[in-house]
Amino acid sequence: MDPILLLTQALLRRPSVTPEDAGCLDLIAERLGAAGFQCERLDRDGVSNLWATWGEGPETLAFAGHTDVVPTGPEDAWTHPPFAGHFDGEWLWGRGAADMKGSLAAMVCAAERLTRAPRRGRLAFLLTSDEEGPAHHGTRYVAEVLKHRGELPTWAIIGEPSSSQRLGDVIRVGRRGSLGGRLRVHGIQGHVAYPEKARNPIHDCLAPLAAVAARRWDKGFGPFPPTSFQISNIQAGTGATNVIPGQLEAEVNFRFNPGQTPEALARQVDAELEQAGVDFTAHWQLSGPPFFTDGGPLIEATETALKTVAGVRCERSTGGGTSDGRFLAPLGSQVVELGPVNATIHQLNERVLAKDLIVLSAVYEAIAAQLLPPR
Repeated sequence: MDPILLLTQALLRRPSVTPEDAGCLDLIAERLGAAGFQCERLDRDGVSNLWATWGEGPETLAFAGHTDVVPTGPEDAWTHPPFAGHFDGEWLWGRGAADMKGSLAAMVCAAERLTRAPRRGRLAFLLTSDEEGPAHHGTRYVAEVLKHRGELPTWAIIGEPSSSQRLGDVIRVGRRGSLGGRLRVHGIQGHVAYPEKARNPIHDCLAPLAAVAARRWDKGFGPFPPTSFQISNIQAGTGATNVIPGQLEAEVNFRFNPGQTPEALARQVDAELEQAGVDFTAHWQLSGPPFFTDGGPLIEATETALKTVAGVRCERSTGGGTSDGRFLAPLGSQVVELGPVNATIHQLNERVLAKDLIVLSAVYEAIAAQLLPPR
């Protein structure tokens, strides 16, 4: 097997369900250390983080990503065990194959080739085990440490599975922001036969929340898609069919473009509920602001590498969910996301084409060679 596939397989066999790293960073640090990288662990509160650097110079290109994966779901529903790293000659199967252990292996092997000769600038890795979880003590924390040191990367390539139909057809050059809200609606518990003696929080909030969900917030902003609002969870009731609940809790989320502010969005939801006479409390939390890399050397190098190495003309996109780019771009780093096809991520039977990882590693190498040419 190709070294990239062997490393991917070794990573897949470590059950690193977030925030566990399960030894993935130790394996990667061992490989990078042998290639001449200075490796530093910046672990915090049960989260594993690695910052590794090689070379010298005013400009730094960082390969960034995460070793943690989402839960597998029912393992007996998988065609091959999710942590077996099964290779059938064409596909590598396993949780994290596409999101994003295959990308990490491609990056490490590209770095091993790049460090065979001196280069103009630094090559780095910023890796965490806290991307699929709360993301409080991973890249967010390391980015602040690097900011304090004055070590932030000039450019960052994040190995998120950006591709849609074939490798490299889509690169992410930005993402919408994410604003989460936890709403607690207060009612008065009572018997369903005596509604006049109770107040049903479900009835109180249904109409205003439906109005918020139906609202068209905007038509998009430049290259960004429209702002969207979703109710992701509602809980109420005691379990009995004859009891009006005294409280309801709802989880909601905005994905918003730069034409909106999180403060204004939260105020509009609060106002809708207040106007309907709902008794509620709301807690809003910003997971990350929108970010956008509008051209520049990193985007140009990525598009050139995809064209020359993979024979692909890519589309620039700002769609999708959130990524750790939201912690780097606001601090001044140019960010691009480039990784495998995302058709099976977070699903049963997650898998990645082996040949794509080999090409992806060559693309990563070509991007770095343009930004950090040999001395």
